[in-house]
Amino acid sequence: MSTIKNAITRDQHLFAILFDPENFTSESLINKLRKLPHHTTHIFVGGSTATQAQTQEAVRIIKENTQLPVILFPGDYKHITTEADAVLFLSLLSGDNAEYLIHQQVKSVAVLKNTDLEILPTGYLLIDGGVETAVQRVSKTQPLLQDNIDLIVNTALAGEYSGKQLIYLEAGSGAKFPVSVEIIKAVKNAISIPLIVGGGIRTANQLNDAYTAGANLVVVGNAFEKGIY
Repeated sequence: MSTIKNAITRDQHLFAILFDPENFTSESLINKLRKLPHHTTHIFVGGSTATQAQTQEAVRIIKENTQLPVILFPGDYKHITTEADAVLFLSLLSGDNAEYLIHQQVKSVAVLKNTDLEILPTGYLLIDGGVETAVQRVSKTQPLLQDNIDLIVNTALAGEYSGKQLIYLEAGSGAKFPVSVEIIKAVKNAISIPLIVGGGIRTANQLNDAYTAGANLVVVGNAFEKGIY
């Protein structure tokens, strides 16, 4: 968390590559790590349906092949592994499924309280990116529509008011279009905590637009896996 807070005071743009453990063999993961963009500051590891064993192995390989901080982006409490540096303690604020608002978090406590993982309370908002995402299917919730900016802003603020330390706007893996500049600006102007943006970002222009609009940390996953980014 300190690296994110420090980046805000220094006006630094943070950049994370997201690895879904299901999508890589050990060899392909190592090869991808050799091709990380030079401006990468963090690595996220997680997926909606990855197993704990897959996650643990991916984190081990990443830690052996890079010095970058590794942050878990778990789709389930069973994905938590102690080999990482930190974990996004996610609450899916955009949906009304109690399993992903609080029950998954309660289930994770038995593991987290006995680890040295840095726990990052994060308000997670799924934003419509034009396709059905794995998060939708697993959580059985619907994304917030991009034209309902007031609802998105109020949901983000509700996350901050309830004690979240980060807000994550997510268009979803393989999104047709990313979270709009208008949404990023509106949320950033409303909250006082760091803002993460991910999903559907495939070009340098889209990346720069997200930063210009106010994103503190931008996450790219699918585009990097496919060699687009």
